[in-house]
Amino acid sequence: MSNPEIYSLNSRKVAEATDEWLLKRGVTKLAIAELVHFLQKDYFPGLTPEDCIVHIDAVLSKREVQNAVLTGIQLDILAEEGKLMAPLQDMIKHDESLYGCDEILALSIVNVYGSIGFTNFGYVDKLKPGILVKLNDKSDGEIHTFLDDIVGAIAASAASRMAHRRQAEREGVTQPPLD
Repeated sequence: MSNPEIYSLNSRKVAEATDEWLLKRGVTKLAIAELVHFLQKDYFPGLTPEDCIVHIDAVLSKREVQNAVLTGIQLDILAEEGKLMAPLQDMIKHDESLYGCDEILALSIVNVYGSIGFTNFGYVDKLKPGILVKLNDKSDGEIHTFLDDIVGAIAASAASRMAHRRQAEREGVTQPPLD
């Protein structure tokens, strides 16, 4: 266990780093909102990107999500730089089909929001709509083996959060926890 007098990580700095690294890797909240909209438009008539971003922000506010985002992005960057040991370097560089650790890391995000999140994640992971097309494109030299799944998981979690909150509203529940 770390000594709190020696080590103390500022939660605001972790949240800021998460937002910063998503942007550095070309992922905006609006791009994630388009995925959330794709998942929820049939259930929420009149859904706007701004509505989606509220839920994305809530998902990204959780430390477990931030940890997964930062870990996945760092592994992708290290693979781009060729700094991982073989055979892991090649597995991540080529997004090896039998390498499932990228999905497992993403599922740690989805797990926060329950079974609806799992089904939403599987759906966007299979179809790869919106920004997921770009993140899966291997022709630009960038590696997003972890990030594509992480972005899908954030969108799936935000969509799940919407569904849970809608049900709570129907039942007149207005007190936490609403997630």
